[in-house]
Amino acid sequence: MTRNAKDDLQSDQRSEPDQQSASDELSERKLKRGWTTGACAAAATKAAYLGFLTGRFPDPVQITLPKGERPSFDLVESRRCDQAARAAIEKDAGDDPDVTHGAIITAKVCRGDPGNGVIFIAGEGVGVVTLPGLPIAVGEPAINPGPRKLIRSLIAEIAHAHGDGGDLEVTISIPGGEVLAKKTANERLGIVGGLSVLGTTGVVIPYSCSAWIASIHRGIDVARATGYEHVAAATGSTSERAVRDFYGLPDQALIEMGDFVGGTLKYLRRHPIPKVTLAGGFAKISKLADGHLNLHSKRSEVDLDGLADLLAMRGASGELLDQVRSARIASRVLELASAAALPLADDVAENARAFVLDQVDGRAEIEVMVFDRAGGLAGRARGWA
Repeated sequence: MTRNAKDDLQSDQRSEPDQQSASDELSERKLKRGWTTGACAAAATKAAYLGFLTGRFPDPVQITLPKGERPSFDLVESRRCDQAARAAIEKDAGDDPDVTHGAIITAKVCRGDPGNGVIFIAGEGVGVVTLPGLPIAVGEPAINPGPRKLIRSLIAEIAHAHGDGGDLEVTISIPGGEVLAKKTANERLGIVGGLSVLGTTGVVIPYSCSAWIASIHRGIDVARATGYEHVAAATGSTSERAVRDFYGLPDQALIEMGDFVGGTLKYLRRHPIPKVTLAGGFAKISKLADGHLNLHSKRSEVDLDGLADLLAMRGASGELLDQVRSARIASRVLELASAAALPLADDVAENARAFVLDQVDGRAEIEVMVFDRAGGLAGRARGWA
């Protein structure tokens, strides 16, 4: 029977919420869905435009999302003057631990130049794109294509109904967004000054981790577009700091992979970068070496018998093998191997590297680095000189 060890979570964890654990804890009750910043911005824009044209703000305001949902949003602010109108909505992310839950999403509309259509402007707390690789051009407000399309369609519908030209400047603001953005990957992606307005479907699915995986993809896109030929994807903050310092990598060459190695490698296979370093703690990389693509403790476990087999091939004593098989945590196995001067972490890194090469179809040179709990290099398998 295969013996498994628990991950040493305290050695290599991020500051972000442990979404999968929370999902497991809440799985017995129905989780409440929420609405994206993009959906809130679209609803606020609709209310502001109608208020601008008619002097009456719909409250609540209802919109139709891309998949047909028709949520209604209460206004927390509505105001009109001769030149502009504004409306605001408090974001409800449901049961998802979204950093923007409770944020106020404000839209202000005013006349634009005839024939220009809808022009988006970044207000307070909304970031501006400064690096290539994102789906929004450099210099534009960080309002993603999905929300832009939804807002434009709502404006076109209202303009047609009221005989208006629909040439507008739409300013989206999120007060306090610049502070909230520090809890996101925006700065690393070259989005400065605030948050992004996101949302393809308009719906937030609690604990779906889709935002994190999307951030991984955008990180790879930015690294490619800015010409980086070597990136590092890390399982956690300890290993990320260690690999960053080891190579002197800039933030844009670091990918916040977390436990989602499968999503990272799948995207790298389609969008390759010449050299990729995967960095993580011993427990995480051991699971990767065993062929696991989700490294979360609820989705995969460390195989102690497999580690004992690797040590046996290195000539470990029977006593050491018994200690390894009875270990409770992976870091204890690494300590035992190190005390016996056996390069277990190197062997684990080499096996992980072989597995990763297969996942990316050999389209990148792969290196795997194993770091201990203090951030020291414990093992390494290089794919280039």
